Amino acid sequence: MKNKQWEEAVKLRGISFKRNLETYRMLTKHHPPKTLDHKGFRLAVMNCGAPCCGMNSAVRSFVRNVIFRGDTVLAIHDGFDGLIDGDIRPIKWSEVRGWVGQGGANLGTRRTLPDDQNIEKIIANLRLYRIQALLVIGGFEAFQAVLYLAERRHQYVELRMPLCCVPATISNNVPGTDFSLGADTALNEITEICDRIRQSAQGTKRRVFIIETMGGFCGYLATLAGLAGGADAAYIFEEPFSINDLIGDIRLMHVKMEEGVTRGLILRNEKANINYTTDFIFKLYSEEGKDNFSTRMNILGHMQQGASPSPFDRNFGTKLSAKAADWLTRQLEHHSRPLTDDYNELVYNSTSPDTAVLLGLIGRQYRFTP
Repeated sequence: MKNKQWEEAVKLRGISFKRNLETYRMLTKHHPPKTLDHKGFRLAVMNCGAPCCGMNSAVRSFVRNVIFRGDTVLAIHDGFDGLIDGDIRPIKWSEVRGWVGQGGANLGTRRTLPDDQNIEKIIANLRLYRIQALLVIGGFEAFQAVLYLAERRHQYVELRMPLCCVPATISNNVPGTDFSLGADTALNEITEICDRIRQSAQGTKRRVFIIETMGGFCGYLATLAGLAGGADAAYIFEEPFSINDLIGDIRLMHVKMEEGVTRGLILRNEKANINYTTDFIFKLYSEEGKDNFSTRMNILGHMQQGASPSPFDRNFGTKLSAKAADWLTRQLEHHSRPLTDDYNELVYNSTSPDTAVLLGLIGRQYRFTP
């Protein structure tokens, strides 16, 4: 550092630091470079499923990485509804300015999935807009969508292109990855809300709070929020529980109250049990504990999908889409040639399973899983 050997200093920090620095320098430019190697590839990006924090960060990173390489990015609005209806437009470098810190899904997102009824319209628009590669950002719905498209490659040549799914859902239930975009922000929100709810009872009589989290059948949010928030119990689908377990937890709560504890916190995943609902558990705690403590119920709902993305989700989305852009363009460079104005046919033709992948984080490694 003293000798101003900056390149050597960066090299000593490791390859990961070098890649992050290069990505940062590229993404923070106000305009793309004037001298680009225009290869002419046309890559599309879309959201699918429920919105979550980090989606916009992922789209921003993908758009700028692809444009920086000299290719065209097509933004598909409102998920597969937009692909079916033709709501597809080129997106510019400047259009994604400021997206990194915004929650929600600026491109729009829907839960509509490709099926045998709408596949012909999807194929027609893939051909019309000459889409050569597709990135789908979303949760389990996005995973299902990419899988469906890959399975139809033998029928439609338009689907024989690179397909990539980036996991983005607060439920953190996508196969092929340990973490999904949006889960960290949602976990932070739930933990903060639990802290506020417990503080609301500060100085009051004995009280137990029953809180329902989202997450579908996956108990990630309830479990991790329970650990972070010091919950007394967390009911999740992965660990079956009975009425005896509930009664046992109520008895334990009685003991805690007698020993001086004045507040209790119980978390339940929204689909933990079809019969032991949040309302049932609330009524059970209310009835069995009425002589010792009062009970309140809170269903957090869609506030878990809101807020600004956490630093982890911002960086995670940026890295995932940067790697997805690199993988998609490399696939096109190695196995196809660019489109020209007088050539309206798709030139990438592959049915290999390893050309339709999910990009996830497993351990400390980013992996492309066919």
